[in-house]
Amino acid sequence: MKIATSLLAIAASASAFVPAPESTRISTVVSETKADLETLGNSLNPVVNYFDPVHLADGDFYGMGEESTIGFLRQAEIKHSRVAMMAFVGYCVQSNFHWPWAMTTAGDAFPSTDLSPEQQWDAIPTAAKWQIILLVGAFEIWDESKGLRDEGSHYMKGGRPGDYPTFARFREDVHFALDLYDPFGFNKNMPEAKKEKRLLIEINNGRLAMLGIFGFLSADKIPGSVPLLKSIAMPYDGNPMVPFEGDFTLGW
Repeated sequence: MKIATSLLAIAASASAFVPAPESTRISTVVSETKADLETLGNSLNPVVNYFDPVHLADGDFYGMGEESTIGFLRQAEIKHSRVAMMAFVGYCVQSNFHWPWAMTTAGDAFPSTDLSPEQQWDAIPTAAKWQIILLVGAFEIWDESKGLRDEGSHYMKGGRPGDYPTFARFREDVHFALDLYDPFGFNKNMPEAKKEKRLLIEINNGRLAMLGIFGFLSADKIPGSVPLLKSIAMPYDGNPMVPFEGDFTLGW
């Protein structure tokens, strides 16, 4: 029920994030300038169009120039969008289901769905929290390691923002692991035009997911702050921005 209500609550906003029909091929690839961002903004949402109220695209991050700065900004948006999409789906799922087997070797069960997702996070052992955070950190290190990428594939040095490096080196030197994107190679022959259209869809869905997950967090933390979610919000008296609130240890 909560999933259905959640989806209905955002349905009215979803239409604003549907890409406009493309009359020309829009490139979402590398070495972008501010003019490219303006073109991309119109393709993503012709109503909002290009939106940069604090002029981030005019910056010069790390003294590397316009193209590197835009690569950094686009990578940041895509990465946060993907995290938000996982968080939104995770919130809906764990509000209704949890794994049936034991969570720990001691036989402890996963937190009950009677708890909100925020309360479920608070209820899991500290060691489990560190496992999750360290795994995410490992993914981040792999993404940023120049030695794991082909020359020029880093998003600040000519690479396409959002492209995550393959685990080929890890498979060769450590043990088998599936790539995060297209692990079975189903999309390797996909036409470029279709790939670019799907990239636009991903960005729009990610932006909507960022609004969605923060809508859930706000509704739980501040009763009545999101009227559409008022009937399903589960009050939370902790701080969702402090993952180890009241229990910051290194797990021992």
